[in-house]
Amino acid sequence: MSFRKVVRQSKFRHVFGQPVKTEQCYDDIRVSRVTWDSTFCAVNPAFVAIIVEASGGGAFLVLPLHKTGRIDKSYPTVCGHTGPVLDIDWCPHNDHVIASGSEDCTVMV
Repeated sequence: MSFRKVVRQSKFRHVFGQPVKTEQCYDDIRVSRVTWDSTFCAVNPAFVAIIVEASGGGAFLVLPLHKTGRIDKSYPTVCGHTGPVLDIDWCPHNDHVIASGSEDCTVMV
C-alpha cells in the first residue's frame, strides 16, 4: 500500500506580497463603465492611458508614469469621439502614438 503526501509541494508557498504605498498609486480617476469586453487602460514604458467617464462623447486620460497621486478633475483629456471609447492601445514602435476605438465606429490615432 502506497501513501501519498497529503500536502502538495508548491514553489509559491514562501512568496509574500507587499501592499503598494499610496504615493505610488493613482487616485480619484473616473473610470468608464462602458468597457465590457475590453481593457479600460493601456500602459507603455512612458505613459498610462485610462478611459474615463465623459459627457458628450468618449475621452481618455494620458498620464506619465512618474506622475502618481491624486489626479485633478480638470486634468486634460483626449477627446474627439462622439460615442464612448471602447478600447485604446499604444503603438508598439513609438511610445507617443496611441489609437482609440469608439462606439461611433471610428478609430483615431
